[in-house]
Amino acid sequence: MITDTEIKSKGVQILATHLGDVEMERFIALIQREPFDYTKWHQNMEDDISLEELSKKAMSFRNKAS
Repeated sequence: MITDTEIKSKGVQILATHLGDVEMERFIALIQREPFDYTKWHQNMEDDISLEELSKKAMSFRNKAS
């Protein structure tokens, strides 16, 4: 098992690689300021989905939960 610090570091690296630095920061800010049940959202995800479609579905889910 890896440490919490390692998980955070790898997560930030992955987000930066796929979103870029600015969108990564926006994503983190959104997650921190709004309630979000990742487990519930993830259960409704499809396995083979583009990053853009994933983002749209996440925003849709967030808006429904609000």
